[in-house]
Amino acid sequence: MSGSKHALNWTTLLIAIPVGFVASLVTLAFRGVIDLINRLLFNSDSEITVAMHAWPWIFWPLLVGAGGVLAGFFLRYAVAIEKQETVKTDYLEVINARLDAVPTKTSLFRALSSIASIGSGASIGKEGPMVQLSALSGSLLGRWFPQMRNSDIVAMAAAAGLSSVYHAPLASAIFVAEIAFGISALQRLIPLIVASAVAVMTMWSLGFRSALYPLSEALFQMDISSLLMTMVIGLVAGLAGWLLIKLIARSKAQFGRIKSLPARLGLGGLAVGFLALISTDILGNGYEVIVKIIDGHYVLAGLVGLLVLKTLATTLSVGSNAVGGLFTPSLLIGALLGVALAQMGVVLHLPVGNTLLYAAIGMAAVLAAVSQAPLMAMLMVLEMTLNSSLLFPIMIASVLASMVVYRLQSASTYPVVSNHFSRSEAKFDFDNMRVNQLIIPGAALQPEESVGQALAVSSLKRERYVYVINSAGQFLGVVSIHDISRKVLSQEITLDSPVSSVMDDNFPCIYQNQSMREGWEAFARVTLERLPVLNNPQERRFMGALTKTSLIQKAQEFL
Repeated sequence: MSGSKHALNWTTLLIAIPVGFVASLVTLAFRGVIDLINRLLFNSDSEITVAMHAWPWIFWPLLVGAGGVLAGFFLRYAVAIEKQETVKTDYLEVINARLDAVPTKTSLFRALSSIASIGSGASIGKEGPMVQLSALSGSLLGRWFPQMRNSDIVAMAAAAGLSSVYHAPLASAIFVAEIAFGISALQRLIPLIVASAVAVMTMWSLGFRSALYPLSEALFQMDISSLLMTMVIGLVAGLAGWLLIKLIARSKAQFGRIKSLPARLGLGGLAVGFLALISTDILGNGYEVIVKIIDGHYVLAGLVGLLVLKTLATTLSVGSNAVGGLFTPSLLIGALLGVALAQMGVVLHLPVGNTLLYAAIGMAAVLAAVSQAPLMAMLMVLEMTLNSSLLFPIMIASVLASMVVYRLQSASTYPVVSNHFSRSEAKFDFDNMRVNQLIIPGAALQPEESVGQALAVSSLKRERYVYVINSAGQFLGVVSIHDISRKVLSQEITLDSPVSSVMDDNFPCIYQNQSMREGWEAFARVTLERLPVLNNPQERRFMGALTKTSLIQKAQEFL
């Protein structure tokens, strides 16, 4: 798996960093312009609801109305450009249609229209133009990163802009994914949310109302050393998750040699029992142990020892086919790893703050690595701790951990996740492949060669059409075997007639650098099984043929 072949890679993450940075600056600049207008119009730094009182009430309608008139002029100009150039300005439409860029001129005029409306007190929000301008900044930045689709960078910038407005990075990312990318699976999430919420409400009504893990009162200090420790935990958790998956797979292979299930599970239990002689904390799912870790009951040596023992115990239990989940064991391994690494940082005199908070960060990271479901891991740990200050470190660690596992080509412990990844990668391949990657040789003759030769070639190759090219390899047209047979039988031509006498020089074709999607669209317009592939529209040199069957087979990999 190459570093840039698929949508999920380190290059994408590195590009997202400057995109997010620039998008946030754009939203700040927009706010600054609105504040400047406030000071000029009202000589106030207050919100418009208060600042408007700087003018007598009789002027209020005139101010808002004048702003609306000015806004209308800017908007009319933008709409005229859109109609004339038939462009789509809205960033959601650009992302959805995977267009090459967000139009600069129309975006700026729409932003000016919005500034006029907002600055004069119109009852509209600031987020729309802020996000649009952020998307525009992403589109402009995208010119520097040709290895990615511009629409994907626009999506990053839009999410970053929305996040800058509401300070809600997770919700912003989900919004762009759900609305712009049109992820139908998220629509199916709604009844799941309702069912899950009802279950939690039931638990609350029965008295189980507190956070699962007691970390809600602690505050994560956002500084350089803490963020660096978070990144280290994310990367190490990714390696730990990858190792756990590999160990479980090896364990299953070894236990698989024992055909008797009772014997297999008994042997696994026996091995775990021997490990329990060292520490009974390895037994069970580990919930109580996580609480003890968060309460600070373990020193560094105990954390490391228990981390090794719990990893081995989980490997033996799961490998012997014991029926149960990996969620809580993964959470325990993550809690041990997070606090152990944080305490190592303390030993090295790093100002990492409250080391116990890193238990939650490690929990989310290892769970994300093992399950390959980072969004779930983030939300789960946040909901279990009820500590919103952990949002950023949990996001960072979960993404890094899942990326490490993904780039190491390790399968998820849930086969369905691996299937989703395979289909996603196949779809990404299809969207980014070129026609020349599926070219096959095509039967071709010179224009002076006989129709008898065309019939012989057609019979040998089992093709309905034979392509005609000149001595320089330039595509001239095709001859239809059906037309040859009909004209020979009606004695319009003989078998010695040149193929040029029955050649169709207006035959549809496709070019080698066109995308698979364009190839698919070309076949949708005709009833042919194969199309000739040429090098480019100018030279029209014959390269081979593209078959409908090869396209369908490639599409089946993700359908």
